Amino acid sequence: MSPLDFRTQPRIRARILASAAIVSLIAAGAIGESALTGPHAAQAAPVVTSGLQGESMPSFAPLIASVKPAVVSVRVKIAQSNASWNDFSGQWSNLPPEIQRFLKQFGNQNGAVPNSPPSVMMGEGSGFFISSDGYVVTNNHVVQNAKSVTVTTDDGKVLDAKVIGTDAKTDVALLKVDAPGDYPYVSFAKQEPRVGDWVVAIGNPYGLGGTVTAGIVSADGRDIGNGPYDRFMQIDAPINKGNSGGPTFNMQGQVVGMNTAIFSPSGGSVGIGFDIPANTVDQVVAALEHGGVVKRGYLGVEIQAVGPDIAESLGLKKAEGAIVDKTMSGTPAADAGLKAGDVITKLNGQPVQDAGDLTRRIGSMKPGDKVELTYLRDGAEKAADLTLASQKNETVAKAETDKSEGASTLGVELAPADRVAGAGGKGVAIVNVDPNGEAAAKGLKAGDVILDVAGKSVSTPAEVKSEIASAKQDGKTAVLMRIQTADGDHFVAIPFPKA
Repeated sequence: MSPLDFRTQPRIRARILASAAIVSLIAAGAIGESALTGPHAAQAAPVVTSGLQGESMPSFAPLIASVKPAVVSVRVKIAQSNASWNDFSGQWSNLPPEIQRFLKQFGNQNGAVPNSPPSVMMGEGSGFFISSDGYVVTNNHVVQNAKSVTVTTDDGKVLDAKVIGTDAKTDVALLKVDAPGDYPYVSFAKQEPRVGDWVVAIGNPYGLGGTVTAGIVSADGRDIGNGPYDRFMQIDAPINKGNSGGPTFNMQGQVVGMNTAIFSPSGGSVGIGFDIPANTVDQVVAALEHGGVVKRGYLGVEIQAVGPDIAESLGLKKAEGAIVDKTMSGTPAADAGLKAGDVITKLNGQPVQDAGDLTRRIGSMKPGDKVELTYLRDGAEKAADLTLASQKNETVAKAETDKSEGASTLGVELAPADRVAGAGGKGVAIVNVDPNGEAAAKGLKAGDVILDVAGKSVSTPAEVKSEIASAKQDGKTAVLMRIQTADGDHFVAIPFPKA
């Protein structure tokens, strides 16, 4: 008996037994012959479709037909650095054998991994015309470090383009095609969509060309930690690789957002996509078109959100506003008298929700704009009028550890900062942290420097302990500290251990 016969023998036996059982049932009158053969084709009931309302169901087809010609594919050539290739080549021997075999097979046409890096790498994304004379909007990360850029229109024309300007902080870039023409374009919506509104996204996923997906606005105002001006619109219309820079439309054919990022554990769409809102893109593009750079207002403070712990330690009723971590010298904030510990509650009379809200609103203004800040200091409301400056970069020295002196009740060992190498001349350096203490739970670590405790500057471990004791005597459940870290100054409210 062949292997095939051996494997199929039980099935054949089962079929024979089943056939025998059916014959027995027929003989016994349990089932009729017609039940075995089924109804004749002429007797089959037709599928009923008259009750379906297909013609009255909404269709995206008219919308797509009107806006799709304005959507383009963006292709870039990016310089490939020798360093990045050499870094990879040096790790070749550490790769698993199966990965090495794959790379050897598909590395190049000769079946081997190249010994030298390619001169350029290719990248693809999406974009869309915003004017008839050929201005195109896309993401900054699509064209970043590009040696050359081409766009492919919906009808297949390939056009050379140049980068007019980019803004990394919002991930927006403006291009201009070289060839003159009367190009189809789309407009930005003046009104933000509501959560639950239908939207349609168009892009170039995986190089397939113009692809359309539909969904709804899932949420707005999302901060995904992508930059200081995060305020993404979340949509569930599928967005995949190559969609970056493509537009998302409302049902009136207006652009409500630009596809920028996705959340995905697999690299593909899982229904969580993020768009830069249309009003942000519109404002940035207007600035890029007139000078190629975005000039933003600058206040001159480092800030953080007022969380529940900080609000409680300051005696605030609500966890709202932005607390000043540090004021930069020679800036509008410093000139207006703002200092660390002030809580900014209003900008031009409008409430400040948190640090991100203040950052975005100041960033949407221009250098030279006059603003009014309302802030709290020691429980009293104050106001300051100031004129915004141009943005500048600030750096903070990193604190290093050396030796310790004393210990606080919150699980840290302390030393005067001027006695710890690299900690600077102000404050009290943290040189050791109890991993099970309250300070560790709030993220404090060795190398951080305590500048203020309960609003008072400190320079010795004894002063830190004294201010902590005073806060306890005042009935506080937490003590507010201003901490200097490698990333800048910020406030931390550390709760007292429960008795």
